[in-house]
Amino acid sequence: MTGKTHIIGGIAACVVTSRFTAYDPLLLTTAGIFGSLLPDICHGGSKIGRKVPFLSKIVSTLFGHRTFTHSLLFLFLIQVLLSLFHLPDGITAGVLVGAASHLLLDAATKNGIKLLYPFQMTFRLPLTVRTGGPAENGILAVLVLLIVYFGQGIM
Repeated sequence: MTGKTHIIGGIAACVVTSRFTAYDPLLLTTAGIFGSLLPDICHGGSKIGRKVPFLSKIVSTLFGHRTFTHSLLFLFLIQVLLSLFHLPDGITAGVLVGAASHLLLDAATKNGIKLLYPFQMTFRLPLTVRTGGPAENGILAVLVLLIVYFGQGIM
């Protein structure tokens, strides 16, 4: 998926999450936007990879694309690292929800993800789309509708 779809996906996931939790919606969603981009640190051409090219190059060299940073192990590591900083729960939850939305969206692509890294099994959803293709625009539209529907009255 493209960066814009990941951002909108992260926002949608956080808006839905905020409807069913006591997290501050603005804090959760702001952190979720960051989290929705974080797994692509392994790709130098991604939105986050272009912001921190040195780190992106290291991660890409060590792991490649859609492996470690697109896994449950990565989500667990994020949770552990963020817990060391004693941040408000909404920030940690937002980053994790955003990152999880990224994994779900990339599992909907033909290339899939290595969800159980270091095991090399590729996970993909039963219906997949081509990144940047017309079907991705349909997914983007559905995500926007979710934001509008679940976002009513949360602020």
